[in-house]
Amino acid sequence: MKKTDLLVVGGSAGGILTATMVRKAYGEDVDITLIRETETVMVPCGIPYIYGTLRDLKKNIIPNSGLINANINLIIDSALEINRKQKTVTTGKNGVVEYKKLVIATGSLPIIPTFIPGHDLDNVFPIKKDEDHLSKIFEKLESAQNVVVIGGGFIGVEFAEQIKVLGKNVTLIEMADSCLWQAFDKKYTDDIELMLGNNGVHVMTNTKVNKILGEKSVEAIELEGGRIIPADIVILGLGVKPNSALGKECGLEVNARGAIIVDQYMRTSDPDIFAVGDCAEKKCFFTGKDVPLLLASTAAMEAKIAGSNAFQLRLIRANKGTISTFSTKIFGKTYAAAGLTETRARQEGFSLMIGEFKTMDRHPASLPDAQAVNIKLIFSRCSGIILGAQISGGNTVAEIINILSLAIQKNTTATELNTFQAATHPLVSPSPITYPINAAAMNAIATNCSHLNEELVF
Repeated sequence: MKKTDLLVVGGSAGGILTATMVRKAYGEDVDITLIRETETVMVPCGIPYIYGTLRDLKKNIIPNSGLINANINLIIDSALEINRKQKTVTTGKNGVVEYKKLVIATGSLPIIPTFIPGHDLDNVFPIKKDEDHLSKIFEKLESAQNVVVIGGGFIGVEFAEQIKVLGKNVTLIEMADSCLWQAFDKKYTDDIELMLGNNGVHVMTNTKVNKILGEKSVEAIELEGGRIIPADIVILGLGVKPNSALGKECGLEVNARGAIIVDQYMRTSDPDIFAVGDCAEKKCFFTGKDVPLLLASTAAMEAKIAGSNAFQLRLIRANKGTISTFSTKIFGKTYAAAGLTETRARQEGFSLMIGEFKTMDRHPASLPDAQAVNIKLIFSRCSGIILGAQISGGNTVAEIINILSLAIQKNTTATELNTFQAATHPLVSPSPITYPINAAAMNAIATNCSHLNEELVF
């Protein structure tokens, strides 16, 4: 029987970072072992870009060097069972491993629409983070002409864009009234859909798939109402669900969505077992409600907390919930969001003030590669605290949203953001006179003050 101080089950972002964080926090005397099922690990967020931009699966692999350099034992095997009483994990080929502390980082599984007849036909592909599976998609795309993507979230939108780059006929089908509706308000989702449409992706929202048609392999999609769309390949981009079976079967508490329940230190209902990443429960930063937002960036934050606190409670969690920070790039334009949308904030009962602004990401705007930036900031009207942000434009907006994510985490006010001091340069940023964060915050304050001024008599 192998014995280890810390055993991590799962080898993607959450598992890798937890193991390396423990090494940094507790030094070389701690024996650390990581078990994962596959020889290679895909960069999760890079998977769509294998097909249109990279054209090579090998360019999207997380190297083992981080684990090797940190002196972490790597076992390629399946973890079959956890025995909490004996503090052991039974593996498929390597026997039993005894642990002092255990971290479950088993990630997520794609949602399969079993309610749609034909979901199991050949050439209907869910997105699994597995090299062999992704390689098969790569192979089938070579001869395909008509590709249908079901699901207009980030996975679906990014796959649609990347497959269109290959010159295929691409149809993107979303049941809701907008693509990316959970991350952006209508003005931004309309722009995203316009960008996709202008570049040849046929976007169909408010559309339900009735059947996937074919004898052995997919041949077409039947929509509600009977319309038929030809399809050589179908990509299922309906999102993911927690891969929590290992924890559930050993008696750990799970929530209604099936995610493993954790405290602020990422401890499960067993104090010697932690859970991080997609398999662990996520709570909204603002409401404390369970939210199905599974992101590698969130997994990384959780891994640092679990790794720091694995043997002693050293790091108090500053971020009490998921802020939901996203970014994506669609046909050369970057879209990013953090926190609540205006729609969601109003549904939750917040009284709001909104600040919007448009500027250029270079100054003067005549400089090469200058792009328009649109920003929307959402504040609590009474307190002035920022609740959410949305922004689109050039590559710079992906870093601007990170500033705003921290502002949300720190309960920053519109007044503070209005006077936020930014480093600017003509070649790399918007003008200091029209820096988007300051300007949108100022507009929110000005709009709110204009309502107050109506009450004044001069």
